[in-house]
Amino acid sequence: MDRAVGRKPVARSGPTIAAPSSPVTRMKPGLSAWLGAARATAAALLPPLAEAVTTMLAALATLLCTLPLAPGRGPAVLAVVLSLSLSRSQLDRDLRGRLEAALALPLVGLVAVGVGLLLRHAPWLGAAAFVAGMSVPVWLRRFGPLARRAGALVALPFVTLLTVPHARAEPGGLLPAPLAPVAVALLALLWVSLCHALARRLRLLPRVRPPEPAPAAAREGTLRPAASTRMAIQMAVALAASFAVGYLCFAERWSWIVLTAFIVNSGNRGRLDVAHKSGLRVLGAAAGTVLALTLSLHAGAGWPTAALILAALFLGVWLRPLGYAWWALFVTLALALLQGFAGAPPAALLWQRLEEIVIGALIGVAAAWFVLPVRSTDMLRRRLADALAALAEALDPATASRSPAGFVAALERLQQAARPFRSARLLTRRLRRRQPADWADALAACRADAVRLIEQGATPGRARQAVGQARRALREPERLLPALQELRRALAG
Repeated sequence: MDRAVGRKPVARSGPTIAAPSSPVTRMKPGLSAWLGAARATAAALLPPLAEAVTTMLAALATLLCTLPLAPGRGPAVLAVVLSLSLSRSQLDRDLRGRLEAALALPLVGLVAVGVGLLLRHAPWLGAAAFVAGMSVPVWLRRFGPLARRAGALVALPFVTLLTVPHARAEPGGLLPAPLAPVAVALLALLWVSLCHALARRLRLLPRVRPPEPAPAAAREGTLRPAASTRMAIQMAVALAASFAVGYLCFAERWSWIVLTAFIVNSGNRGRLDVAHKSGLRVLGAAAGTVLALTLSLHAGAGWPTAALILAALFLGVWLRPLGYAWWALFVTLALALLQGFAGAPPAALLWQRLEEIVIGALIGVAAAWFVLPVRSTDMLRRRLADALAALAEALDPATASRSPAGFVAALERLQQAARPFRSARLLTRRLRRRQPADWADALAACRADAVRLIEQGATPGRARQAVGQARRALREPERLLPALQELRRALAG
């Protein structure tokens, strides 16, 4: 009876142990963990949702304005792709960026049309122009953030040639066919700028902030080129090999091989990053192709398919920050619905496209691993060095105005480079004692304390000494993790 009614608790010197007959108490840790995970997922999904809604509104407005000016599938696809690329490149966020985009976009549109005509009438010459148009922007990264964004803007319209290589404006539009790409480019810039400005005014998107300076590219040596040069050569080799394999072995079905080789090598952060992205690309593309096959059998042609394509692009833009596999899945779904399954049994085309995606991924991985390879560990240590240098500058008493923005931006670049290492850690935890992903996690754990100290204007000597020790330990991988752990303790203390 005493146990059932409950007696007054007696003070004990040991830790209090919950009664074994309390199932609610036992469920609380699991429930709180589930709620915490749900809150974290919701917090991660809300900011990309506003960006995705704004981007798709701009794409829809551009598309609706394009259809009466230049009807046809080609201008419509160009309108959507340019809207997506402009939103991602952020060239519209300031006056200078808008002026530069207004000058560059019409020229890029005309060049893309010219390359498309070459791919149709002189395939090998068009392939050479396409390889140059895709690899040169990678080399331009060495000249700073503006050249990097402009290079991305130059490269992305070429992707439309892989989705609808022979599509042109249909007769009956308000503009001549040669002027259609110029009009579409300017419309995309107009609507993306207006939608982003309105979203920022409504506080759906954060205010425009001056971009943090990206780390300077390493100088090019006489024996080993800089990373941007090596990645540009890798891109050129991968695209050239994919064109050769596609033209010689797959006739009219070469575009999926080239597209996959381009995707897995774009944004190259080293060999492991390309292999990781290739795996996600194959898995996501396989799921997207199967889903496209299922939907195409029920949706038919016309507006239902167009609505599914736009919905897939919206989900891809929204979920991309959560993982590249989501982007690969929904983009593959959109491309498969766009190109359709007409002319052959859907099941046969399904396996053909999966085969071409695997071949393109293998070509991309081979180029990254055997053509002037860039070690992923070196790239990760470079990102660590950039983040530690930004932290040291922010904690330096001699710095006139201290702000955590530089350190936070460098830490975000580090997290992007660490994603393939985290996946590799899941597979090699028992095989390798030293995991480079632990370095990124240890420095990421310092973020809250470092930001607090910087905002308070504090410059504790122990923390600055720990930052210096961590920077020196970058040359000795065995000492790096303990040094970063000591840095966390110093910042917390």
